[in-house]
Amino acid sequence: MFRLSFALVALIVLSLINLYSYQRFLKRLDFLRKIQLPIKVGMVLITLCEISYFMFLRLDGLDPFLYALFSAMIGVSFMLFCVALLYDLFHIPYAKIPHDYSRRLFLKMVFDVTMLLLALSYMLKGFFNGMKAPVIKEVEVLIQGLREELSIVQISDVHIGKVLGKAFMDDIVDKINTLNADIVVITGDLVDMPVHEIGDKLDSLGTIKSRLGVYFVPGNHEYFYGVHDIMAHVESLGVHILPNRSMVIHNTINLVGVMDMIGKRFDFSPPDAPQAFLHVAPELPTILLAHQPKFIKELKDENVDLMISGHTHGGQIFPFGLLVLLDQPYLSGLYQHSKTTQVFVSNGAGYWGPAVRVMAPSEIVKLILKPNA
Repeated sequence: MFRLSFALVALIVLSLINLYSYQRFLKRLDFLRKIQLPIKVGMVLITLCEISYFMFLRLDGLDPFLYALFSAMIGVSFMLFCVALLYDLFHIPYAKIPHDYSRRLFLKMVFDVTMLLLALSYMLKGFFNGMKAPVIKEVEVLIQGLREELSIVQISDVHIGKVLGKAFMDDIVDKINTLNADIVVITGDLVDMPVHEIGDKLDSLGTIKSRLGVYFVPGNHEYFYGVHDIMAHVESLGVHILPNRSMVIHNTINLVGVMDMIGKRFDFSPPDAPQAFLHVAPELPTILLAHQPKFIKELKDENVDLMISGHTHGGQIFPFGLLVLLDQPYLSGLYQHSKTTQVFVSNGAGYWGPAVRVMAPSEIVKLILKPNA
């Protein structure tokens, strides 16, 4: 029911922004007046592609090329809408400036061409960035009471599924294995498919080089496809699973993991902080793995030095991050949540929906934890 409601709302929103983009931007470009019918047909086709995407989102057998094409249209719609909104905003002061008729026509043509070029470059740059391999990002984090320096390599939101497959996962593991990690953590949304479709796509997880192990907590997308089956499969590859539980690592840190927040909405395998923190060693610093940054608000008496999250994709397509911040307290990077607690949010290594990223590059993160003397 949740997925059906989400799909219906998404389709209504996408249809409305496509209508807005046509009426308030594309239709008003005078030099495109002679090809308005093809443009109108194009916008209808984009909307139909988006309808098809949400109709087949959870179904097997859809050709990966069509899946990628349909999802790409969501990116096109959002970026066109952003440019259309900007076009409207610039027209407000423009309309109040007195010009003679010929000068007004000339300025409008220049403005229209500029905005169309902006739209095209915005989209091309977004798809180009979306297809890039994840970059390696290093972040230093000072941890009170830490006895020795530790490196934690984080991957999140890989979204192995209909488009991103074994080759993508293998490449990520190859990059991880160059980083000399003490610990590797996977903070959810690893897959976008049920266990029976995974095959060998995740097998390279078993070859990750990490001195003190590899650890996993699920994200919301694992719940869509059978969270317990997926956790069991990941565990069979030699990865430690932390579903509302903790481990003391190398007598140096507590590593705590929780189930995802969507479990509360589904009323199924919800996060349970008291259970997760039940066996932590109070004299050691505590690192918490939670897929969604907003889990930090669920903590009450639990002491956390650093929470590591994903989920937001850094907004994925600027300025979509502004909407993400309506739901999540943090978007991307390292934040000081309180005097004793920091939160790090990764942009993620893969993508969901359109293969588009603008000002939110995909990443593999190496967190270098240092004692805060």
